[in-house]
Amino acid sequence: MIEEAERLHSVKEYYFSKKLREVRQLIQEGKDVINLAIGSPDLSAPDEVISALKGSVHDTNAHKYQSYQGLPELRQAIAKFYKNHYRVQLNSDSEVLPLIGSKEGIMHISMAFLNAGDEVLIPNPGYPTYSSVTKLFQAQPVYYDLDEENGWLPDLKSIAKRELGKVKLMWVNYPHMPTGTEAKDEFFEALLDFGKTHNILIINDNPYSFILTNQPKSLLTSSSDFSNCLELNSLSKVFNMAGWRVGMLIGHSDLIQSVLKVKSNMDSGMFYGIQKGAIKALHLEQTWFDNLNKIYEDRRQKIWELADALNLSYNQNTSGLFVWAKHTGIKTSDEITVELLYKHHIFITPGTVFGTNGKGYIRFSLCADSKIIERAIQRIKNSKLCQD
Repeated sequence: MIEEAERLHSVKEYYFSKKLREVRQLIQEGKDVINLAIGSPDLSAPDEVISALKGSVHDTNAHKYQSYQGLPELRQAIAKFYKNHYRVQLNSDSEVLPLIGSKEGIMHISMAFLNAGDEVLIPNPGYPTYSSVTKLFQAQPVYYDLDEENGWLPDLKSIAKRELGKVKLMWVNYPHMPTGTEAKDEFFEALLDFGKTHNILIINDNPYSFILTNQPKSLLTSSSDFSNCLELNSLSKVFNMAGWRVGMLIGHSDLIQSVLKVKSNMDSGMFYGIQKGAIKALHLEQTWFDNLNKIYEDRRQKIWELADALNLSYNQNTSGLFVWAKHTGIKTSDEITVELLYKHHIFITPGTVFGTNGKGYIRFSLCADSKIIERAIQRIKNSKLCQD
């Protein structure tokens, strides 16, 4: 057998990649599994977006290789979107880079800036991909704690007391996944000052800023100097376009150019029709966001009811596509989620997937119809589990 690269020895298969095989096996056995684990929007993309995609496929250039930087109209639409919603002024030619999904961006950013032995500040709990990609490039994850007592925000003063000489990047993610915490402008300002003081590139991963929020926020709103910060964003959640793979990277032109060096050697541009659909999405009126959030608000109320039936506690002042719930008792979050899956056929996520500080927590997704969530509630209420 050909041996795999040593870099793969430091990472495992993504949790959901593995767990979904178990779910598919249960479904093949005839079990009616309710999936409340994954943040993959079940709603349709906007009709206007689908029409734009369909209408573009007969264009002369539709099936050719596309620009590595995306269509100029797409970059302009992203810049206008940032100006209208985040109050951020961007040069669409040099400070905007469309991506084939923001997960691609995590890989490209790491490849552009990390050397073996560099260190990366990563939230605990946080998105597992930050760690796995860091390890793939033989850099060292350095975890900073997020906890309920500190409102799931990093203690920058405490982090500053560490030895930070080897730290190159810091990943943040607000609104935060999995906890749903929102960050205030003052925090972003302090974060950027922290990055400048210690010569650390700050990257905010920002796909949830329109889901159940009153005011979308961007890290870049806090400064006109983008020299030490980047922001990833995505159309996946807010426009129900997860499978379309449309993301974007925003930041200083020099940083964008470094990432473009990687990207231009890794892909051959985004499909023309998808870009046309993305342009249409970025021009949608406020009514789209309002109507979407009405649906998610109803679903969240149902998830809270499910959490109540399971004797879990949760913070109602959060945002995003998930409910982060705390449990007590002798069972671990892993044991609870296994029991729910195999005894009650309800698939949810243990908090430990997102780091050691996820111990004692469970994450529910809002990406299921309210009627489906009601079925889950009835399964729990009709079982002995809610009485234990």
